[in-house]
Amino acid sequence: MLIHPWDQADEDTWRPWLAARDFGTLAVNGTDGASPVLVPTHFLYEGGDEVVLHLARPNPFWKALAANPRLTLAVTDDYAFIPGTWRATPDMDPDHGVPTSYYSSVQLIGAGTVVDDPAEKGALLARQFARFQPESKAEPIIPGEGPFGRMLSSIRLLRLRIEEVRAKAKYDFQKDDELAARVRTGLTERALPGDAAVATRLAR
Repeated sequence: MLIHPWDQADEDTWRPWLAARDFGTLAVNGTDGASPVLVPTHFLYEGGDEVVLHLARPNPFWKALAANPRLTLAVTDDYAFIPGTWRATPDMDPDHGVPTSYYSSVQLIGAGTVVDDPAEKGALLARQFARFQPESKAEPIIPGEGPFGRMLSSIRLLRLRIEEVRAKAKYDFQKDDELAARVRTGLTERALPGDAAVATRLAR
């Protein structure tokens, strides 16, 4: 991912942004020269230097991880296509403006560790339940006991230790307030899914 200096998102920006999100794409190198294995998945990030998630035991991700534990979790959101007509300066023909995409993206890179111990899986899974399903009664997940303890053998958990972060917030922040105002107006009027979130990012 190309990150220009003006698009670089600092730690105070990307950490709270990521903590408010819980779905991304997990990527690990394919085995024997095969293409990378990509897995859309929910994950748990609580603001530290670790991500926790679980996948079904038959998932091909695990074989690829065993061959190379280095992986990337990519999360992209707050995105919109920005027509060139919005980015053209007042002295230009609007059709000569250069279109672009606005988005935020965080890539977490590090080593993955498999969790197969039933008790540890139960504890980590309970943390995921608390995040994703807070309205349900909080109960421990005990291996071998219902309703979920008997299902632990069908999943494996992953701990991703974050060693490198690539964080980007691409919103033409290097350009003037007039452009931001034009684009914000265009987004508000177009009102496609995601436009409101991008317009908020442009508030100055």
